[in-house]
Amino acid sequence: MNLRQSQRKKAKIKLAIEGCSGSGKTYSSLLLASGITSWEKIAIIDSENGSADLYANLGNYNVLALETPFTPEKYIQAIEICEKAGMEVIIVDSISHCWEYLLEYHSSLQGNSFTNWGKITPRQNSFIQKILNSDSHVICTMRTKQDFILTEKNGKMVPQKVGLKAVMRDGVDYEFTIVFDIDIKHYATISKDRTGLFIGKPEFIISPETGRTILQWCNSGTDVDSAIQSLKNSQTEDELFKVYHQYPEWREQLTPTFMNRKIAIQSMNGKQSTINNNSLNTRQYGNNATFTS
Repeated sequence: MNLRQSQRKKAKIKLAIEGCSGSGKTYSSLLLASGITSWEKIAIIDSENGSADLYANLGNYNVLALETPFTPEKYIQAIEICEKAGMEVIIVDSISHCWEYLLEYHSSLQGNSFTNWGKITPRQNSFIQKILNSDSHVICTMRTKQDFILTEKNGKMVPQKVGLKAVMRDGVDYEFTIVFDIDIKHYATISKDRTGLFIGKPEFIISPETGRTILQWCNSGTDVDSAIQSLKNSQTEDELFKVYHQYPEWREQLTPTFMNRKIAIQSMNGKQSTINNNSLNTRQYGNNATFTS
């Protein structure tokens, strides 16, 4: 257990977009993803009956279609397929279907309802952890429950569709770095933002520029390559140890460079010590000093 200074590292964004049907979650996700990487490196995991193919005109992105039942294990497998294919952005559209499957499965179980959640929660947690631990950027969409409210338009009261609570386990939004809420007019507002990029800003329409802004934030931290370079640049053992202990999660990757640099620093210190001793002897006895036993 070590106390260390805070250090923001390079990250892969874990982002959620929630909205009611027709708000443009899939379309917005694709536009945002295109600002992060090229179309060929985008994959969309589709549980929305082929809706992902409706926007093929945007670019040559990849689609992985899921079929019922929408189990957590099936989503996990789909994410792993995308990762192995080298996809840099994975869109999961949508994760609401997974939660609906788990609710239906829970209701079919016999016995105590509270106890049966012990069979559901670990599966849901494994799915969420797969998203959070992915080496790819991940964008998840969530459907919200719908309702209608009366709003005034041209002097008349007309019904307007609005989204309410997301169809997902309570508190799942805490797991994401950014959560956008999209209304029926396709305008996004921020409901959670650990990056600070969108806090206090007015509603807007998501575009590729949104993705580029997020990517810049993701790349502004330190990564393992930067940490290795810092080790190589260390001039003293104290400096070397400080860098090494700053990144415990990268210990395995950093150790070879750490050991090599430590030996190099010790070697340099040894040579410097010899030079200093020789210099001292020269000053005391002169260059032509003769020593006898």
